[in-house]
Amino acid sequence: MKKFLVLFFVVTVALCFGAKYGGTLRFVMGADAASLLPANQTDNISATVCRHVFEGLVEFDEKLNLMPALAENWEVSADGTAYTFYLRKGVRFHDGTDFNAQAVKKYYDYVLNNNLRRTGLFKGIIKEIQVLDEYTVKFVLEKPFSPFLYRLAHEGALIASPKSIDELGSDPGKLGRTAVGTGPFMLKEWKIGERIELVKNPNYWRQGQPYLDGIIFTIIPEDVTRVNQLRAGDADVMFNPPPALVPTLQKDDRLVVRVEPSLRVIYIGMNTRKAPLNDVRVRQALNYAIDKSKLCSAIMKNLAIPSDSPLSRYTVGYVSTGGYPHDPQKAKQLLKEAGQENLKLELITPKGRYLNDYEVAIAVQGMLKEIGVTVDVKPMEWATYLSRLSSDNPDDWNYELFLLGWAPSTGEGHWVLYPLFHSDNIKPNGTRDNNAMYSNPTVDDLITKIGFELDKNKLMQYYTQVQKLIVQDAPWIFLYNMANVVAFRKELKDVWVLPTEFVIVKYAWFDK
Repeated sequence: MKKFLVLFFVVTVALCFGAKYGGTLRFVMGADAASLLPANQTDNISATVCRHVFEGLVEFDEKLNLMPALAENWEVSADGTAYTFYLRKGVRFHDGTDFNAQAVKKYYDYVLNNNLRRTGLFKGIIKEIQVLDEYTVKFVLEKPFSPFLYRLAHEGALIASPKSIDELGSDPGKLGRTAVGTGPFMLKEWKIGERIELVKNPNYWRQGQPYLDGIIFTIIPEDVTRVNQLRAGDADVMFNPPPALVPTLQKDDRLVVRVEPSLRVIYIGMNTRKAPLNDVRVRQALNYAIDKSKLCSAIMKNLAIPSDSPLSRYTVGYVSTGGYPHDPQKAKQLLKEAGQENLKLELITPKGRYLNDYEVAIAVQGMLKEIGVTVDVKPMEWATYLSRLSSDNPDDWNYELFLLGWAPSTGEGHWVLYPLFHSDNIKPNGTRDNNAMYSNPTVDDLITKIGFELDKNKLMQYYTQVQKLIVQDAPWIFLYNMANVVAFRKELKDVWVLPTEFVIVKYAWFDK
């Protein structure tokens, strides 16, 4: 047995001299959460809230290093097919239920045996979960799977109370409204479209924490309004302010503005099963029509860099493919060859979920007009937008273009490629994140090989091949790789900003 002994992690920044108790943190967001069931959500807004209420066996630090959380340490078998976790004792869920090996098994069995949005994180990977004793649990895998610990650090691996699963598990929608975890904060109230209020967990297992009395996530769709509230002192944290206002925020000596690398890519997906987008020439033409450098400079104010892959250049496994240079004449030629010289399309987009998402959609509309493609841009409220894309109703699958983003919360490329491009995940199967309805058997095979390959040289060969194939097939208009921008009040300390696009304030405190 190869043994990993992980020492108890102490959040030194939060236990530093001078940390103070009290205060409610006001976190303003552009959109509401969709679900607070960790394994049944796909958006970072929902996940951000979940990461303050729930915990998993392991978690990331700011540099994406793995740390123990509800597991104190673990062992990995020599053949890589068994992971044994030794659990923390004396931990309780917010409803008073004990955290133990049975609770771990209960949660993962629930995820594996229900078609949740994050079932694909583990299905086909975990063979079974064995309870060895009250505080020891073993995960037996179907095959060696090198990113397994990274999967356990994903928000879909955050563990919900077994009591809540027994009571509401038959209806994941209702379960996603309750949010009962072991984390430092508990759900007090969720007013849809307005706010999510968390309060301090008085029985939290990490001694002396949390410092805050509570966190209020307030939904304010208008970017400028969020900025104004922050500057006026009516909010404490905002994520991704409008790029045009970042210099103004940076000049405000009452604020801290952090600009950090991000794993998020922004793209416009194309429904590859709907004519004329089922013609690769049309999809390639739309890629050639877009001036990505201009989007990054003029709209994103250099808080983004052009994409040439479905993976961010900061994601493990990324390789440069060359992408699509801006070539309107080439775009027109391809459309002519495809017999689509007066093409009309609809582009659905969120408004306020990502930095300048709607503005980017309008800019893309203008660039496509230059090659003779008329685009009708239709903004949608975030939760409604997600419901449309993830719907099980075939009547909702007739969309054409959709603007979306993806940041792998595991930090590695398999969790981009598998959910978004493997045919397992075309609606209504698997993760259902393959909204482009894209299918290529060679791509499927390469993605499968990436998941189980332990040889690093072979692994990178597979990564190279699959990214080039996907870019060539063009199920997306590949746009750009974003930066993370977080602005917060100067008196707020120990705010974590992860490359996976999470702002973590569960260790934070006010110096006032």
